[in-house]
Amino acid sequence: MDMKKLMMQAQKMQAQMKKKQDELDQTLFETEAGGGAIKVQMYGNYTVEKIEIDKDAIDPEDKEMLEEMITIAINSSIETIRKEQDEIAQSMQAGFPGM
Repeated sequence: MDMKKLMMQAQKMQAQMKKKQDELDQTLFETEAGGGAIKVQMYGNYTVEKIEIDKDAIDPEDKEMLEEMITIAINSSIETIRKEQDEIAQSMQAGFPGM
């Protein structure tokens, strides 16, 4: 494969990767913790859109449990987004010879 063709293919792949990343950034992911007591909506660029807390999950005597559920829900959103990013990267690598 000649160098010019390889460079053109790399540029095309880079443009496709940017497009997929832009789409991911605009995708809204929703995760839950505590059996749905906590819901987090987060975009693919890690911007939190909304956190919903069921009123029954608010126990003034157990603030730590609420904090833990919020942490779990946010970390779950982050993990979901990272998996999507990995899938995008793998699909792009599959289309590029020699990777």
